Amino acid sequence: MILAKKLRKTQKKPTKAKRSAFALRLRKFFKTGFISLLAIGLVGLLVLDYHLRSRFSGSKWSLPSHVYSRALELYEGLELSRDGLVWELEKLGYRRVAKLSAAGQYRVQGRRVAVHSRAFQFWDESKAAQTFILTFQGSQLTELHSLQGKSLALVRLEPLRIGGIYPAHLEDRLPVRLEELPPLLVESLIAVEDRGFYQHYGVSLRGISRALLNNLRPGSATQGGSTITQQLVKNLYLSRDRTLLRKGLEAVMALMLEQHYSKGEIIEAYINEIYLGQAGKRAIHGFGMASQHYFNQPLAELNLHQIALLVAIAKGASYYDPRRHGERALTRRNLVIKLLAEQGLIDNAIASRASQQALGLAARPGTRTNPFPAYLDLVKRQLRKDYEDEDLRSGGLRVFTHFDPQAQNRLEKIVSTKLAAMERQKGLKDKPIEAASLLVRVGTAEVLALVGGRESRFAGFNRALDARRPIGSTIKPAVYLTALEQPDDYTLQSLISDAPVAIPAAHGETWRPRNFDHKSHGEVPLYQAMGKSYNLATARLGMALGLDRVVATLRRLGYEGPLAEVPALLLGAVSMSPFDVASLYHTIAAGGFYSPLASIDSVYSAENQPLKRYPYRVESRFDAASMHLLQYAMQVVMREGTGRSAYRYLADDIAVAGKTGTSNDQRDSWFSGFGDDYLAVVWLGRDDNGKMPFTGSSGALQIWSELMADLKVRPLAFARPDNIVYHWVDPQLGLLSEEDCEGARYLPFIIGSEPEASVACRSWRAGKFIDWFKGLLN
Repeated sequence: MILAKKLRKTQKKPTKAKRSAFALRLRKFFKTGFISLLAIGLVGLLVLDYHLRSRFSGSKWSLPSHVYSRALELYEGLELSRDGLVWELEKLGYRRVAKLSAAGQYRVQGRRVAVHSRAFQFWDESKAAQTFILTFQGSQLTELHSLQGKSLALVRLEPLRIGGIYPAHLEDRLPVRLEELPPLLVESLIAVEDRGFYQHYGVSLRGISRALLNNLRPGSATQGGSTITQQLVKNLYLSRDRTLLRKGLEAVMALMLEQHYSKGEIIEAYINEIYLGQAGKRAIHGFGMASQHYFNQPLAELNLHQIALLVAIAKGASYYDPRRHGERALTRRNLVIKLLAEQGLIDNAIASRASQQALGLAARPGTRTNPFPAYLDLVKRQLRKDYEDEDLRSGGLRVFTHFDPQAQNRLEKIVSTKLAAMERQKGLKDKPIEAASLLVRVGTAEVLALVGGRESRFAGFNRALDARRPIGSTIKPAVYLTALEQPDDYTLQSLISDAPVAIPAAHGETWRPRNFDHKSHGEVPLYQAMGKSYNLATARLGMALGLDRVVATLRRLGYEGPLAEVPALLLGAVSMSPFDVASLYHTIAAGGFYSPLASIDSVYSAENQPLKRYPYRVESRFDAASMHLLQYAMQVVMREGTGRSAYRYLADDIAVAGKTGTSNDQRDSWFSGFGDDYLAVVWLGRDDNGKMPFTGSSGALQIWSELMADLKVRPLAFARPDNIVYHWVDPQLGLLSEEDCEGARYLPFIIGSEPEASVACRSWRAGKFIDWFKGLLN
């Protein structure tokens, strides 16, 4: 027995030792695991902290690039009506009032308009807000002075934001700084969203408890348990998942954020981050953009009832969307106003007046994605020559353009109404005709307005840039310019045969052009061949000159696209876009100086630092004398030829130059022409390339003429170059004549190319004859 007990005792000792060793190893394992987890957690927190600070201190958002129009410059003598100014002020979000009291307001009294302009950081200066009075007489600004009666030389209104280039996630925001915020916005947000904002360190247990109790009371304003800091963390860093892990991470990051940044920095970021609505596919973030979206006003100009509405929407932008759920939004807004009164931020009288206000929404959202899609398309294409797509979509660039909202409005209206009237006149119903047009400032080549289709607000196929169609007789100025550059061989008086012609073409074929009237006209002066747009005379002239020379002229005029050196090229067998044609014709309008058509003036960073200027570029490509002769011939087009119907719209003393163009079977109708200040190109056609009942004269010219009359185009300043002389000539014989001779015509010549011989008058004029060109020169 004793031996058995000893044996059992000796057997138990190793078991206890084993257990003791196992416990020791287990404690060591847990201790090591705890330390490892602590280290991993610490590293994780450090990584999280770095991520949080780098995002918050750096670029928090991908900011869209915003594109602006030209700034409207006001001065005495400006061609602008009172209604035109009011139209632009409304587009800019100015409010019509009985008495001016703040920036962004205007008052109308008869012919006078008083304006309190906004401060704006222009590309060349920072302009303070100012008040001034304008007086109009008809369509002209006649007086401009301050409220004190001091005459003002120039006043600029801020440019209109005409569109944007948005990030892939389609978030749009207009960041604002804390000092730019209107009174009570921050106070309202804190009163409604986070009353203990200035007391807590990112997370508020008291706030969570109070929200739970408050939400149980009927009729009370609903409150959330998350602090503003937590909401910012969720929106800026985390997903929308409703899990305990995400909620815990949100609390940790909120505490971290409060350790690194001030309350002011946090509330400013929250005001710029929060989601406040939807504009189509584009999400509206931040109070700055929301103010434009709902009220078409800058945030700093909002009144109490407007601020309260934005704060109300912050609770749920879809649920409280004031355009879809007006009553619901109004109720929520009034609850916000009530909260402000209860907390002593406003008195009861102010609260009562604010609660009685209507929602006061703008008639249309002030953040329509791109109201001028065709022009913005041009801006984007020109920007991409200098900037990467990612920079445009996320860099917050401010792009200032030459876009003229007044001119665009006129162009859109005229294209739409005139085209509809022309279709009704011809009984066209089933196959609508499309249109495209550009308006360019002569001399600077600035594209002021652009229409890419008859539905100008539709962001579809941009015909002004991409519709490459046969240009027909639009090409003829290039043929005649090629001749006029050779004064030893050709002058405006040179007789050109308009007899039928057959020209060998490719593959053993023969090209036999015809005149539009199916007649030939014998020998005609060069200016008449151009003015009447005779195809036979043009084809004969072009072949005599050489196709290679005509192609070279087209290149010098500015066309860079493909050109086939075939005889049919002389009559417009080449496809160009309206933009291409405008480039060619601007060189002619500018007297032989080539400038690339430009839509952009300058680009600035989000911090308003200059990044790039797009200065006026010019290159002399033709001598002034030959361009002078060509412009004479193009005025013959307008006075005596295919463009003469323009003077149904224009006064007789308005000298303009241009050329019609009609492709085979009247599938394309073109007109391109200019005065002293404006060049416009108009194209009409069908997308299916079908036939139309319009020529260049009966179609595109009618739209061009009404546009130029509406713009009050200035007459050509037809200055005489030093090496140009004028003579009276007999156009039938091509010899010098006298002013009083019947049929004599006053023509310009490059010195040395004028006729030497003269002819006696066949007969004298019966009465005093006024030559339109001589009258223009005098």
